[in-house]
Amino acid sequence: MKKHQKHTALTRPDYGNFHRREWAIIGTPCDTIQQLSQQLIKDLSTEYKIGYVDADHAGEHEADKKEASQHYTDKINFHRFDKNGLLNTFQYRNIFNGEDAVLVNGNHFLAKQQILVIDPKKEKSLRKKLDRLTKVVMILFTKGITEVPDYLKEALSEQDLGNIPVYSIDDISGVTNFLKSLLKDNLPTLNGLVLAGGKSRRMGRDKGKINYHGKPQREYAFDLLSTCCDQTFLSCRPDQSADPDLFGMPLIFDSFLGLGPFGAIASAFRENPNSAWLVVACDLPFLDQKSLDYLIQHRDTSKVATAFNSPNNEFPEPLITIWEPRSYPVLLSFLAQGYACPRKVLINSEVALVDAPDTRALTNVNSPEDLKGLDF
Repeated sequence: MKKHQKHTALTRPDYGNFHRREWAIIGTPCDTIQQLSQQLIKDLSTEYKIGYVDADHAGEHEADKKEASQHYTDKINFHRFDKNGLLNTFQYRNIFNGEDAVLVNGNHFLAKQQILVIDPKKEKSLRKKLDRLTKVVMILFTKGITEVPDYLKEALSEQDLGNIPVYSIDDISGVTNFLKSLLKDNLPTLNGLVLAGGKSRRMGRDKGKINYHGKPQREYAFDLLSTCCDQTFLSCRPDQSADPDLFGMPLIFDSFLGLGPFGAIASAFRENPNSAWLVVACDLPFLDQKSLDYLIQHRDTSKVATAFNSPNNEFPEPLITIWEPRSYPVLLSFLAQGYACPRKVLINSEVALVDAPDTRALTNVNSPEDLKGLDF
């Protein structure tokens, strides 16, 4: 008998406790972790946004002095939130969504990857926390340490200890460069999505089937994206499943219904929340490889999205845009507030804006009038 599944099986983002990329520093006193983290964040911050997680027992009663359950202070150069009550993993992930990575004090919190410090001063404590060493990405030796102790070799026996890099804790440059390599080598893959699910009411016929280049435009756009994306899909309405012309094409059907392009983008993330999505509309007859390559070359994975400036109104063009995985919870938060406009999300989020090398590539053809006089 098939086991009953109470809830819909969803593909989950590859989160840890705080972020997709998080490293707990463990094995040394808290003041050493704090100093090391400050040095690493300083060096990494020239290229990346790094969050930090720690605990402060000395200030455990400070919040009791505030009558408000949450207190916000605009500190001019930064923002401060003081909140009474407890936070959990689901809330942490939203709070740190805008970061590129998070460093964690492993003496207090868990993270899915660890930076292990070999420090005799914390050996007794570390022996009690060996179950926290689930995936060690780096080992740091403190002064006088030249090899990994036997008890740690045993604890890490199921990990490839010989391939875990080892640095001196004082080699900040070496440690920083290794963390940079982890960030650069683990960028989200880029998938392509052609929006072919519109009802083309203004055009009076399916815009995706109009032939500008010897084939239906939705297939032309699909072929363009296929040359620069890991995987490419057509975004369709569920009722388009009967279209024989779509047979054999990789499809993602809208699961956020009635929301237009916004719903198509959210549906793609529901299918794969761990990839970025290069989204293009099917009403762009001048879309070309040069423009797509230019956008990809200027992709900024630290932002919610990378988009072209619209030549018509200087607003971001949402339908020739790379949406990063971090944009998925942002999109859903706008939806929860009653907004389903991709452009509004871009205008009110941290995005990278690029001027198109050829603004004709951004030309939409939505009506029979737009079709008149097109010059290829």
